[in-house]
Amino acid sequence: MPAPLQNDSFIRACLRQSTDHTPVWLMRQAGRYLPEYLATRAKAGSFMGLATNVDHATEVTLQPLARYPLDAAILFSDILTVPDAMGLGLSFAQGEGPRFASPVRDEAAVAALQVPDMAKLRYVFDAVTSIRGALNGRVPLIGFSGSPWTLACYMVEGKGSDDYRLVKSMLYSRPDLMHRMLQVNADAVAAYLNAQIEAGAQAVMIFDSWGGVLADGAFQAFSLAYTQQVLRQLKTEHEGVRIPRIVFTKGGGLWLDEMAGLDCEVLGLDWTVNLARARAQVGGTAGGPGKALQGNIDPNVLFAPPAAIEAEVEKVVRSFGQPHQGDGQGPTHIFNLGHGISQYTPPEHVAVLVDAVHAASRRIRA
Repeated sequence: MPAPLQNDSFIRACLRQSTDHTPVWLMRQAGRYLPEYLATRAKAGSFMGLATNVDHATEVTLQPLARYPLDAAILFSDILTVPDAMGLGLSFAQGEGPRFASPVRDEAAVAALQVPDMAKLRYVFDAVTSIRGALNGRVPLIGFSGSPWTLACYMVEGKGSDDYRLVKSMLYSRPDLMHRMLQVNADAVAAYLNAQIEAGAQAVMIFDSWGGVLADGAFQAFSLAYTQQVLRQLKTEHEGVRIPRIVFTKGGGLWLDEMAGLDCEVLGLDWTVNLARARAQVGGTAGGPGKALQGNIDPNVLFAPPAAIEAEVEKVVRSFGQPHQGDGQGPTHIFNLGHGISQYTPPEHVAVLVDAVHAASRRIRA
């Protein structure tokens, strides 16, 4: 049996239950801003060498927890493992980011897409089980995937993009092909996340990193609808324990009212969103339904001096206001960045942020 959780504040906040402090974790917390990560990556020889090796993936997932009193761990992996398993040939060139050898750009390529055999992603599930064992109940482990739309962006563009010209050209000129690709992606993401849950993930997160590049109307049809399809297929509990589901759409603040209808427990917010307003919109009330909110300090705050970081943390905590206290459920907040941490972030500034969140959030409950 897995060890019982010693710090369940993150899970409780996801479920809109009271906690004695606001839990904090950071998107990309296991990553390039840490010298120990860079050392492990050098040992592994490449990014994929790191991600596909269970011992390395476990080591880098735990590195930030050795430095900071974070309230959750997130699996070290990449959102593009799923299309890689579909046979698109993922590689990471130093300093260039991910690229696919075989992008999906025509009818034949779309027709050939299938939900991959999950055995090809066994290295991810083995890493989840290994990390869960290594954590030994210290904090919960979050599993994750890219959203169907975000995966489609990379699959069509072949790499990151500034203008999303190729994927949007397909969306507008051949929406039938785009819907077919998104359907395969949604089924693949659901199978992938369910396998992570079975392997030991205690919460799962869908990163809709590029949902915000879509026009109004297109977002609902090509991103939101397929994220909802994933959520409907996900396990909501495993071995009798609830598994919270988090959805983060960067640039999605415009559509918060519609995202409130998603079948998930938590909505992640980027730094453009006013937390007090988001709480009033979708956070619900004590005893009523609503979404827990996650976010949303600007990652670039971490380049400011410590006193400025503490002041900005205080603003975010006060913007959300006092979370639900006592029994039952009510509005809750999970502190995070509004997007992933920059590789140039001074590690000692992260320590300031985490300590400031714990201190400020205890003060607001007093």
